[in-house]
Amino acid sequence: MASVAPLIRPELVCPAGTPAALKSAVDAGADCVYVGFRDETNARNFPGLNFNRKELGEGIAYAHERGAKVLVAINTFPRAGKPEIWHQAVADAARLKADAAILADIGLIEHAHRTHPELRLHLSVQAAASNPDSIRFYAERFDVKRVVLPRVLTVQEIAALNPRIAPVETEVFVFGGLCVMAEGRCALSSYVTGQSPNMNGVCSPAGEVRYTETPQGITSELGGFTINKFAHDEAAGYPTLCKGRFIAHDKASYLFEEPTSLNTLSMLPDLIKAGVTAFKIEGRQRGRAYVAAVVQAFRAGVDAVMAGKPLPDIDLDRITEGGKQTTGAYEKAWR
Repeated sequence: MASVAPLIRPELVCPAGTPAALKSAVDAGADCVYVGFRDETNARNFPGLNFNRKELGEGIAYAHERGAKVLVAINTFPRAGKPEIWHQAVADAARLKADAAILADIGLIEHAHRTHPELRLHLSVQAAASNPDSIRFYAERFDVKRVVLPRVLTVQEIAALNPRIAPVETEVFVFGGLCVMAEGRCALSSYVTGQSPNMNGVCSPAGEVRYTETPQGITSELGGFTINKFAHDEAAGYPTLCKGRFIAHDKASYLFEEPTSLNTLSMLPDLIKAGVTAFKIEGRQRGRAYVAAVVQAFRAGVDAVMAGKPLPDIDLDRITEGGKQTTGAYEKAWR
């Protein structure tokens, strides 16, 4: 009888928008923490978030002392003719001994591969590589070691993909916000605010946000446009355009996407059997309490699967977007 291949323990890749969140993630059991510099080289370029060079150096030291890795997201697209800050970000990630850089732009990937061959490269989900040909191209040309897969593949498709791209590793999102567009390649924020997630690193920037109290409740605006109206007994969510309520055919509804969080805790056994190398938690803009709670939950989940035990019953409703959860595309055509 043929032996069954042992399950490979996946890495738990966790978000950190601040030094405090980095420490919370590491202390809660993260194998890796992903971060960004405090500029438009990363796709979470919000006030009060991210790391300067000194903070990142200290964060890397903290993580390494505790056996964790730090990945630096440099995942926006450089401005035409003005790539200097992106090149500097790559150089600083290498100088500070980051464990990998997460890149999206093919020109920046070529630059990093040529000028910093010692720096491990991961392909960002922003690159939208989801088939063997595109992934092998990045691996063969630029020695990319890992690809973060778009959240549009089923577990069955991921299981079929992995042996065709080996030894390239795959990383998938397991918890957090969802994007209605092709992995952040969105024109909605640009249209309303003039700032792009792909170029400026901001979706629905805080400087364009307004909340107004009315006799009926709270009205949220983005760039002067009304995005949502909340009754007094509703929680007023952040005015992201794709998650706004708009009137069509005399009815107010979520026309693009209803606020819902991805939660694949129940699917961890299937994802591990599919050969996924790393599980990624979304949420660098969230606080350290969120980071600690989600990391602890998924740490317990992964450890249970690897030990052959039932998954723990953990309720994450209180920290999900809109209080709703989904397994997204992963579960379709699988069971």
